Amino acid sequence: MAVRMKDIAEDLGVSIVTVSKALRNHPDIAAATRERVLQRVKELNYRPNLMARSLVTGRSSLVGLIVPDLVHPFFAEIARSLSLALRRQNYFLIVCASDGDPEIERQVIEQLLAHRLDALVVASSQDRPDALREVAAQGPPLILLDRYFPGFANSFVGADDLKIGQLAAEHLLATGRRRIAHIRGPRNSVGDSRAQGFRETLAANGAGLPDMYVVAPEMVDTDGRATGHAAMRRLLALQPPPDALFCFNDNIALGAMSAALESGLRIPDDIAVVGCGNYHFDDSLHVTLTSIDQSSQEIGRRIAKLILGALSAGAPAKPKRIILQPRLVERASSRLSGPRP
Repeated sequence: MAVRMKDIAEDLGVSIVTVSKALRNHPDIAAATRERVLQRVKELNYRPNLMARSLVTGRSSLVGLIVPDLVHPFFAEIARSLSLALRRQNYFLIVCASDGDPEIERQVIEQLLAHRLDALVVASSQDRPDALREVAAQGPPLILLDRYFPGFANSFVGADDLKIGQLAAEHLLATGRRRIAHIRGPRNSVGDSRAQGFRETLAANGAGLPDMYVVAPEMVDTDGRATGHAAMRRLLALQPPPDALFCFNDNIALGAMSAALESGLRIPDDIAVVGCGNYHFDDSLHVTLTSIDQSSQEIGRRIAKLILGALSAGAPAKPKRIILQPRLVERASSRLSGPRP
């Protein structure tokens, strides 16, 4: 039989309120009393009923995070950073994956909200924000991560994706490349903005981006390496093939590089490659990958700050839009060993 707070109170000859306050480190409780309560709690292996507590306090100390892919390094780093910042304030993170499926995402949202979350963070796979509007209107504080919806006034934290495309284009042009291709991302704010920044920067420098040099895979959020490998095979079959490539993310770039090397090409001499994400494995690759850093850890910290601020205020906060500036990290995959002919 589970130990109850009432059992601890009767055992120590104190009130249930005293036990409750001692567990919450309330200043009304003397240090000696608190130590007695905590010692007995440890001896009896007491576990508080968090659901019952949430009904009384209106808080569960839980924050939900929904992302398309749990193993994606970008989302994994954000989850780790967010979890650490929340845990310091005694809040805990529940992480779920939608597998890029809008219907699964809606189901996960319903299940998480049933646990009386204090806040919800979503990197959405939806085409429209209808389901999220309902959460924003009736549920806990909602923060959009990485992907936003034009016209949906809600708090958002992410990188400047237009700038990411610009940085990639400027770097590849600076290496003397002119047949520049792009394996783009999904048809959402992230994929569209990166493609737009990339295309516009090339055009402004007289390079252009022919349609045949743009590959738009159906699946991007999951199995990125296979996606990149197949897309690169398509690009290498073109005449003439590209001599440079910007990939939506590092997973896609790794698959693309694998296909290029299998075809006997040299990276970066025959084709330069730029990814996005600046994942930890980029420095350990045989050909290290030039990548654009999105400040993923800082994104997690900024989300935590928004959540904690909203919860401490105790009232709906005015939507905030936080855009972090990316930076390009040059490595071997785009660095020429000699002068470009």
